[in-house]
Amino acid sequence: MTHSVAIVGRPNVGKSTLFNRLVGRRTALVDSRPGLTRDRHEGRAKLGDLVFQVVDTAGMEEAPSDTLESRMLSQTERALAGADVALFLIDARAGITPTDHHFASWLHEHGTPVILVANKCESEAGLSGILEAYALGFGDPIPVSAEHGEGMGDLYDALAPSFGAHSGAGEDRLEAAGPGISPKPLQLAIVGRPNVGKSTLINRLLGEERMLTGPEPGVTRDAIAAEWRNSGLRIRLIDTAGLRRRPRVTDRLERLSVQDTGRAIQYAEVVVLIVDGLAILEKQDLTIARNVIDEGRALVVAVNKWDLVRGRKEAQRGIIRRLEDSLPQVRGIPWIALSALTGKGIEKLMPAVLKVYEAWNTRIATGALNRWLAEATARHQLPLAAGRRMRIRYATQAKARPPTIVLFANRPEGISESYRRYLANDLRETFGVFGTPLRLVFRKGRNPYSRD
Repeated sequence: MTHSVAIVGRPNVGKSTLFNRLVGRRTALVDSRPGLTRDRHEGRAKLGDLVFQVVDTAGMEEAPSDTLESRMLSQTERALAGADVALFLIDARAGITPTDHHFASWLHEHGTPVILVANKCESEAGLSGILEAYALGFGDPIPVSAEHGEGMGDLYDALAPSFGAHSGAGEDRLEAAGPGISPKPLQLAIVGRPNVGKSTLINRLLGEERMLTGPEPGVTRDAIAAEWRNSGLRIRLIDTAGLRRRPRVTDRLERLSVQDTGRAIQYAEVVVLIVDGLAILEKQDLTIARNVIDEGRALVVAVNKWDLVRGRKEAQRGIIRRLEDSLPQVRGIPWIALSALTGKGIEKLMPAVLKVYEAWNTRIATGALNRWLAEATARHQLPLAAGRRMRIRYATQAKARPPTIVLFANRPEGISESYRRYLANDLRETFGVFGTPLRLVFRKGRNPYSRD
C-alpha cells in the first residue's frame, strides 16, 4: 500500500519548497509571494528508504463561502482526508501567528495524525519560533530548512513510525508493470487559453472535483498531474495554466505559470488543446497548437461548450477549414465537440487521443518505406536541376515519437518545399499517419546499405 503525506499550513511557509525537496525536483512553482499554490500537487517522494505519495496543498486561510479561497480550502480538506499523516508546516523565523493557531485547532478536530515541522531553521532566527510552536499542541516540532535540505534526517525519524515496516523496496515492486500494464503511464497534457474549461474537463474525466475550478480566469497556476486509468490504460493527466498572448504576460507569477505549461507540453506525449466553442480557434489557440506541433507532440483539439453553439454545421465547416489552412504541417488533426460541464461528447475524447498516440508511435518497415518512395517519385517526378534529374535514392525511419524519416538524395538542397510537402502528405495517406507531426529529413548521399 502506498502511504500518503499531506503538507499543510498557512501561505508562504515553504510548503512547495518542502514538496520539491521530497520529490527531488522542482515540480511545484515557488515564489516569495503568498498564495501561489492553489490546487493539490501530488508527487512520488523518497526520504531514505521511505517511499510515499506527497501532496502539496494551498495555504490555509479563513475565507467566506463561494470564494476562490474557500474552494482552495476545500481542496486542502480533500487532501487531508486522503492522507495517512499531515506535515503541519510553520515559519519558525516569523513565529506563531493567529492563523497558525486557528488551523492547529482545525487539525486537532480533523483526526489525521499530525507532525509539526518548523521550517526556515537554517539560522538562529528560527529558535524563538520553535519554542513558540509547542503551544500548538503537537509535541516536539521538527526543525528543518526545506530550501537547504537541512533536518531531513529528523523528518525521516518522525515519519518512519507512521509507515510501520513500509520502505522503498515494497514501492519498487508496485512500480513494476503487471501483465498487460504499461510500466509508464501515457502523458496527456490539457492546454488552452484561460477559462476555457481545462480543469473542468479533467474533473469530468476523473469523476471527482480533483482540480480547482471557478469563473475567475487564471485559477490554475501550476501544471498539476493526476493519475487515471481508462480501460486499463494508465494515464497521467496534466492540467496546466491558461496561456495568454505573450505581450499580455507581464506578471512574474504568470510568466512562471507559462514556463511550467511549456515544460508540461515538452514532457507530454499527447496534448489536448481545449478551445471555447463560442470563440473557436482564435489566433492564440493556433499559436498554442503550433507550439505543440513544434515540440513534436501528437495533438487533439477539444471544442468545449459545444452545447451552447448555434449553427453547428457552419461551425464544423469553419473548424475543419481553419485547421487545414492554419496547420497544414499536420494533416488530419482530430477535433472533438463536447461539454466538459455536462459530460456530453466526452466519451469520444479518449478514442481520439489513443488514435493519435498510435500514429505518434508509428514505425514503418524500411522495405515498405522504399516501395512507397519509388511509387511516390514515379507519380510525381522530381524536377531537373542544372540539367540533371534530382533523385531520392533511399528512405529509412530514424525514430518514432514523432515519426522521423530520413531520405537520401543526390541534391537535397534543390528539393523544393512544395515537393517536400507532397511527399509528407503522400506518406501520411499511404501509412495513415494523421494527427501527429511527421518529420522528413533530407540528406546528401547514396543508399547507406548499398556497396555501389
